[in-house]
Amino acid sequence: MPKVLISDKMDPQAAQIFRDNGVEVDEITGKTPEELMQIIGEYDGLAIRSSTKVTKEILDAATNLKVIGRAGIGVDNVDIPYASSKGVVVMNTPFGNSITTAEHAIALMFALARQLPEADASTQAGKWEKNRFMGVEVTGKTLGLIGAGNIGSIVASRALGLKMKVVAFDPFLTPERAIEMGVEKADLDTLLAKADFITLHTPLTDQTRNILSKENLAKTKKGVRIINCARGGLIDEAALKEALESGHVAGAALDVFAVEPAKENPLFGVPNLISTPHLGASTKEAQVNVALQVAEQLSDYLMTGGVTNALNMPSLSAEEAPKLKPYMALAEKLGSLVGQLASDDLDNIAIEVEGAAAALNIKPITGAVLAGFMRRYSDTVNMVNAPYLAKERGLDVREVRHAQEGDYQTLVRVTVNTSQGERSVAGTLFGNANPRLVEMFGISLEAELEGDMLYIVNEDAPGFIGRVGTIVGEAGINIGTFHLGRRSAGGEAILLLTLDSPLPQNLLDTIASVKNVTRVKALKF
Repeated sequence: MPKVLISDKMDPQAAQIFRDNGVEVDEITGKTPEELMQIIGEYDGLAIRSSTKVTKEILDAATNLKVIGRAGIGVDNVDIPYASSKGVVVMNTPFGNSITTAEHAIALMFALARQLPEADASTQAGKWEKNRFMGVEVTGKTLGLIGAGNIGSIVASRALGLKMKVVAFDPFLTPERAIEMGVEKADLDTLLAKADFITLHTPLTDQTRNILSKENLAKTKKGVRIINCARGGLIDEAALKEALESGHVAGAALDVFAVEPAKENPLFGVPNLISTPHLGASTKEAQVNVALQVAEQLSDYLMTGGVTNALNMPSLSAEEAPKLKPYMALAEKLGSLVGQLASDDLDNIAIEVEGAAAALNIKPITGAVLAGFMRRYSDTVNMVNAPYLAKERGLDVREVRHAQEGDYQTLVRVTVNTSQGERSVAGTLFGNANPRLVEMFGISLEAELEGDMLYIVNEDAPGFIGRVGTIVGEAGINIGTFHLGRRSAGGEAILLLTLDSPLPQNLLDTIASVKNVTRVKALKF
């Protein structure tokens, strides 16, 4: 039974979902990093919110960890590259608090427009400064949307309902999607020049850090109002302070800060600033939703192999997983076969799917091929870290689909370019579930890739099979299965044997010295 640790406070229903799905769960919260390191080694899964920091040291101690689930969107508290290198899947729950965060952005926009916090403080202080607080309407104003993903699109729909115009900047926003959302797609400079209000809804990356820099703030319309419910670090806080003090920016409402908890910040006390303590996801509904979602996602992964909202590997739904499982087994064996036989330091690999396989999600198939192939470099490779290791080694990976069937109803082919030219292996599924090699370097050959195997390339000649069988038999090693293929009579032939135990090196050398043998290699699957 898989075992999960919930290390941050979550709705109690989350733990019950794990139990209902057959996953053992412990709720141990408030641990220091040192205390967490002492216990994390026994868990297959880790469910967190924002308090737990999953650092390199934690991951090194998590010797059994397979998956981390963040109940929420931001994963700044997880070292994703290192988790990927350790083969740990990292998931988040991007939809559970989307509405809540979007509503908070709209609430802050209204608070800015009508100076509500200052008016409230003044009134409760016994003043009646009706003429001091002259707000602005949002109707007819232009909202600049930086980031048009899940939350940004909800903000856009609410703003359009308020009769605002919406201009969106997002490199991933297609013209078709912009039309569907009812927004104007624009570059960043155009948005900065047009917007009366600017709201940010993008992750913090190297590309988005300080996207509202001093230079970009200077490009905004005088009197602009800025809202950030996304991530601290998207705005240059020192530059924003200057812009607020000069009056170029009429107001700013920040729910997030570069350093959190933000108990001190140079912006505090600046006129026309509204601040909240990272409340974007803080509603009862959102807290329940993200907790339930993370429990379902981790359970699916640990029990069925389903991958939902993963940040470092392709998604694989619980419905897809059973269909893809035999293909992934086949793909991993083909990748392993190529990896074991290739003597060159290869720089490219092509994964082709044909027939029924072409209708499936190819990403998990590619991941399985790479997992098998990259084990030539490390024993700790899996589908999560294989693509990262391949990228580190400069391996060019190509995916190709062929919808039309060939000789087989479904086929997976793996091709590499070696110093001897292009080499490929191909396999299919027998009975829709049993992986089977059907072609090797252009030679038809049917074999199951299992256990200890012996690979021999030779010139086809009478008596050869008997000589090999005699050598193996006299060594007391039993041959389980025997598979032979050749290009033509008397031409190049391939022999694949499955063995009940591996051959020692001296026997491999003996077989290599047999007349007509050109290559011998022990294989392990």
